[in-house]
Amino acid sequence: MENDNPRRRFLKAGLASTSLALLAGTRANAMSLKNPGRDAGDARYIGRKDSHFVMILDLRKCIGCQACTSVCKVENNVPADQFRTFVTETEVGAYPDVRKAFLPQLCNHCEDPACVPVCPTGATFKREDGIVVVDNTVCWGCGYCISACPYDKRFFNKRTKTADKCNFCAQRVDQGLLPACVETCVGGARIFGDLNDRESDVYKILHNFPTTVLKKAQGTKPQVFYIGLDSKVVELFDTTIDLDDIVKKKQGIEREWMKIAEEVEHHG
Repeated sequence: MENDNPRRRFLKAGLASTSLALLAGTRANAMSLKNPGRDAGDARYIGRKDSHFVMILDLRKCIGCQACTSVCKVENNVPADQFRTFVTETEVGAYPDVRKAFLPQLCNHCEDPACVPVCPTGATFKREDGIVVVDNTVCWGCGYCISACPYDKRFFNKRTKTADKCNFCAQRVDQGLLPACVETCVGGARIFGDLNDRESDVYKILHNFPTTVLKKAQGTKPQVFYIGLDSKVVELFDTTIDLDDIVKKKQGIEREWMKIAEEVEHHG
């Protein structure tokens, strides 16, 4: 038994080193991993090369009707108790000057998305028009991208068993249509368009109105912009612990991608 212990330690050390090397390689090369649809030049994976799609949410017009939430579920066949977009309702002010505030939320289609470099299969990537998508034919449901998103806007689809999120209704955009939530917005609070088009509404609004983004300090450069976002609502959003993190903590589950990043950095 004494002679076997050093051998076991050697094997364990070797396996650990190999695992770290593979993880480091996966993390570093996630952006260049092959994706069948993209490699084949499928337009659905490439997007519109000359466009840069963004969304503006004018909270002065949002009435919290949840029409966007409902139509999104129908258009994208989202499971009954899961959501790609939703509108959070809260209250701001102090009695007697109190009012309701609404915060529509969805994937921010970041210019520098945190979800992309951690994907080990190439299933999550950004199209050339800025839309960040998930290819559920390639995704194996590891959850790294879900943990990496600082906005908690990804989820594990119970039906497909893969990562899921808002994709700006890319299937509609590719046909020249607006995202379903924009088309259905009762108050006209959602504006979508091509930022590269100087005649577009989004270009004119962003160059003439003050806007803000959520969690700017994260450095991901969100491409979903807000008009009239109350600072108290921003503070609430920035300081609230994600429900997903609370559940993971109670279950003793660590953020695996962060653990891997720390191990790779420590050994590299």
